[in-house]
Amino acid sequence: MSVIPTTGREWHLVARPQGWPKPEDFALREAQVSEPDSGQALVRNLYMSVDPFMRARMNDVKSYAPPYELDQPMGGGAVGKVIASNAEGISVGDHVLHFGGWREYATVDAESAVKVDPEVAPLPAYLGVLGMPGLTAYAGLVEVASFKEGDAVFVSGAAGAVGSEVGQIAKLKGASRVIGSAGSDEKVRVLLDEYGFDAAFNYKSGPVADQLKEAAPDGIDVYFDNVGGEHLEAAISRLKAHGRITVCGMISQYNATEPTPAPRNLAMVIGKRLRVQGMLVGDHQHLQEQFFQEVGGWIREGKLHYRETVIKGVENAVDAFLGMLRGENTGKMIVAFED
Repeated sequence: MSVIPTTGREWHLVARPQGWPKPEDFALREAQVSEPDSGQALVRNLYMSVDPFMRARMNDVKSYAPPYELDQPMGGGAVGKVIASNAEGISVGDHVLHFGGWREYATVDAESAVKVDPEVAPLPAYLGVLGMPGLTAYAGLVEVASFKEGDAVFVSGAAGAVGSEVGQIAKLKGASRVIGSAGSDEKVRVLLDEYGFDAAFNYKSGPVADQLKEAAPDGIDVYFDNVGGEHLEAAISRLKAHGRITVCGMISQYNATEPTPAPRNLAMVIGKRLRVQGMLVGDHQHLQEQFFQEVGGWIREGKLHYRETVIKGVENAVDAFLGMLRGENTGKMIVAFED
C-alpha cells in the first residue's frame, strides 16, 4: 500500500474569463487527500491534458457539458498510478485514464476509469494519439465526414493533436490529396516532412482562401474544421458538390467577446448540397475498439507519427493551457507532473 499524502495541489477557476483567459483567472490551491470510498480509487496523476474545449467550459452558459464551477477543481483528461483502491478490478499500482485532471491526486469512481498499459504505449499517448483527440480524429473523418478512398481532404489546425491525426488517417485510407493549415512555417514543415501531407500552408502568411485555392486547385471533398471563421469560409468555396464538413472545433472564436459573423458564402451550402455536421466524441464510443486496433496497428508499424509538447510541473498547467490556446504546441499539449 502506498503512503497517502495529507494534501495535494489542484487548480481552481476563480473568475470567468472575459475574452482571452488570464493567469489571475486561476488559483493553485492545497486540498485534502483522503482514503477512497467504496467503488473508488485514489490516483497520483502523472500526466494531464489541456484541450481547447476547456475554454468553453469556463463560460457560465448552457452547453453540451456543464461549466466549470468557480472555486472548485477543474476537470480534464489525466493518466496516473493508483495508490489506494476500494474498487473491484482496480489494484494499487495500476495505471488508469480518467477525467480528474488539473490536480496532483484524484479520487475517481472505478466505473469512469479505464486501465491502460504502459507496456503497450507510453502513458502520454493515452491522452493524445490513442486518447480522446485520436478518437475524435478517427470518428470525425471516418464516420461524421463519411470519408471514402479518393477524397481530397482539408484540415485546419493540422499540426495539433486532432488535426495531425486526421490528415495521416486520410492518407493511410487512400485520400487523393491531403491539405493542412497551421500557424507557423515550422509547423508547415512538420506537416509536409513528418506527417506526409501533400500540401500545407501558414494561414498567417496570407488570405486563407487564396492559399487554399493554390493548394487545392481541383477542390476538396472533405473539410475537417478545428478553427472556424476564415478557414470555414475558404473551405466552403473550395468544396465540391456533395462535400462534407465535420465541425469539430472553432478555436478562432473561443475567446471572442462579441458574436462572430457566419461565413459570408454560406449560401453555397445550398447549391453545392454540402453536408455540415458538428461532432462530439462522446457520441462515437462504439468505435473505440476499432480505433484502438486500426490506429494502434499503424503506430506499431511506424506508419502513423505523432508529436507531443510537454510542459513539466503541475504549477505550470495554466501556462500550458494558455500556450495551447495561442498555438504554441505542435501535436498534443501535455503537462507532466513531477515524480
